[in-house]
Amino acid sequence: MDEEYDAIVLGTGLKECIISGLLSVKGLKVLHMDRNDYYGGESASLNLKQLWEKFRPGQQPPPSLGASRDYNVDMVPKFMMANGQLVKTLIYTDVTKYLEFKAVDGSYVLNKGKVYKTPVTPNEALASPLMGMIEKFRARGFFSFVEAYDVRDPATHKGLDLRRMTMGELYTYYNLDAQTVDFIGHAIALHRDDKYLGEPALPTVNKIKLYHDSLTRYEGLTSPYIYPRYGLGELPQAFARLSAVYGGTYMLNKADAEVVYDESGAAVGVSSAGETARCKFVVGDASYFPAKTRVAARVVRAVCFLSHPVPNTNNAHSVQIILPQKQIGRHSDMYVFCCSYAHNVAANNKWLAFVSTTVETANPEAELAPGLALLGHIDEKFVTVSDVHAPLDDGSRDKCYISTGYDPTTHFETTVEDVLSLYRRITGEVPDLDSKNPRLAEPPAE
Repeated sequence: MDEEYDAIVLGTGLKECIISGLLSVKGLKVLHMDRNDYYGGESASLNLKQLWEKFRPGQQPPPSLGASRDYNVDMVPKFMMANGQLVKTLIYTDVTKYLEFKAVDGSYVLNKGKVYKTPVTPNEALASPLMGMIEKFRARGFFSFVEAYDVRDPATHKGLDLRRMTMGELYTYYNLDAQTVDFIGHAIALHRDDKYLGEPALPTVNKIKLYHDSLTRYEGLTSPYIYPRYGLGELPQAFARLSAVYGGTYMLNKADAEVVYDESGAAVGVSSAGETARCKFVVGDASYFPAKTRVAARVVRAVCFLSHPVPNTNNAHSVQIILPQKQIGRHSDMYVFCCSYAHNVAANNKWLAFVSTTVETANPEAELAPGLALLGHIDEKFVTVSDVHAPLDDGSRDKCYISTGYDPTTHFETTVEDVLSLYRRITGEVPDLDSKNPRLAEPPAE
């Protein structure tokens, strides 16, 4: 292992595998190591036996759930926006050839205790039971403006400067009521709190446009989300294959991997089994750098096994439900994510549902009650609480580029933002993800 590399990447979580793939495509010599003997790290997908070993050691899964091999249970469940940053990254790196995707059936929002389909087009706004008739026409006007808005074409701006006007002021301009603002900001723009209301409107308008563009990217989509068959564990492995194609080297089961520093405190390599591989910089997840990270937040997640679809979602095989903070009396949103045997992640006629949120109290499991109440009867349930670590520095001084942990959102936009931030800090560049047509070679299966 006594070789010189441009980069050594520690951990095979999704973020680390994406950055490894991007660096390899750029032509860097990359060594990728993990203390585990499997890919995925914190973002792995587990079968039933692995799941029970992790959370109920010494016990066996009940036979009623079916065969262990039929399950791929995501530890960090998320969907992909059909026109979002992760899909663009997959296309930019040509990783799509290793994966097969399926459309997600529905996107919903909780409003006044009931679950509704999230409207995002002018016609959906008119049909939505979320709003009264007058509010529907106001919402249609707002969505029409957003759809037509082009930052390069002043004729679409209606005299509004979205770089100076706050999002709260834009909502007021269209006279939208608080309930409408709530679902637009949280279920469409996917903000996790209301700080955005006092910030310039342009970023949020772009988020709404992303949602709409994802929904209309492929004919027949009923939500803006897609999801890989066999679970998210397929993604790290696909990027690992990409890195290998470009000369990247992988070493798993390196439990003693440890970063080596020079006298100035800069990373110069990684040692394992008495050997040291040298490098120009190290990239990795926070678990490899305990003294260089802080706990930024805590996330609580429930993994639930169901024998039925989530109620009030039109018998969906896969669905996202967002519970905006104000609807459930919290400071942060809650998310329900559901997939099923239709995505090859569960046994026949079984559904996997996940409820996640940012921890706000000393009783995290109790905080999940509003989301769990939407699921109906739960056959089995596991609850996990995870610290979300963030780096103390940007890596420029000590050559340690550390990823941030996974937030509770059920989409990948924040995940890829962190990866692109790492890439920019390492290379001084940002990959042009729009340089290729942002469409999958084949549309996702319905």
